Amino acid sequence: MSPFDPSKFIKQTLSGSHYGFSGTRIDDLGAAEYTLVTIVCDQSGSVSGFRTEIEACIDQIVKACQRSPRADNLMLRLVSFDSTLSEVHGFKPIMECSPADYQHFLQCGGCTALYDASVNAVSALSAYGQDLVDHGFSANGIVFVVTDGEDNTSNATAKTVRDVLTQGVSGEHLESLLSVLVGVNVGSGPVSAGLMDFSAKAGFTEYIEIAKANTSTLAGLARFASRSIAAQSVMLGSGKSASLSF
Repeated sequence: MSPFDPSKFIKQTLSGSHYGFSGTRIDDLGAAEYTLVTIVCDQSGSVSGFRTEIEACIDQIVKACQRSPRADNLMLRLVSFDSTLSEVHGFKPIMECSPADYQHFLQCGGCTALYDASVNAVSALSAYGQDLVDHGFSANGIVFVVTDGEDNTSNATAKTVRDVLTQGVSGEHLESLLSVLVGVNVGSGPVSAGLMDFSAKAGFTEYIEIAKANTSTLAGLARFASRSIAAQSVMLGSGKSASLSF
């Protein structure tokens, strides 16, 4: 079964990009405020060894968010990337997400367009947030970018990512925005150092690292992500971001 019904979604383009995004039609939304969540998953060839663990991690995040007291105020967009970007589903209320649909969504292969995927994720979140604000909603956001390697094929740069992260809040598209770069199975060495450098140059709120990808460590990532999403949602209306602790 498809993770979403395309007829319930509107498709939007993003300035300067050939790849846009989709989101639930504004008229179909029932709450007055939303925390917009985007999860971006690397599906380059090197991820194939722990693909099922990553998919289980997303499943756990969705289930935990659906149990949250703030569930009615959460919307999720899921994106995967290798050399190009694929939208698994656009922004939709978390209670309309079906965890079973997140099985086998990663199709591993290709290179790592990490910067391009990050720019799309943040730009789409900001654009949809602006749509909500323009229609009288309140919105904040949180984005998780999960990768096991450095960028090797993007047109964008770390500075481009920094620019869209800054614009998301300074442009008043969102009340606040948290951004988390997650290095999975990178261990120590040049990949770890490269991702830490990217996080700093791009201005991510947090960089966390999981040295070895397995069921236990990725369950820990799921708990961190779901706690962070809930905390950011609680902050909606305060003008502040939640504090993160991995």
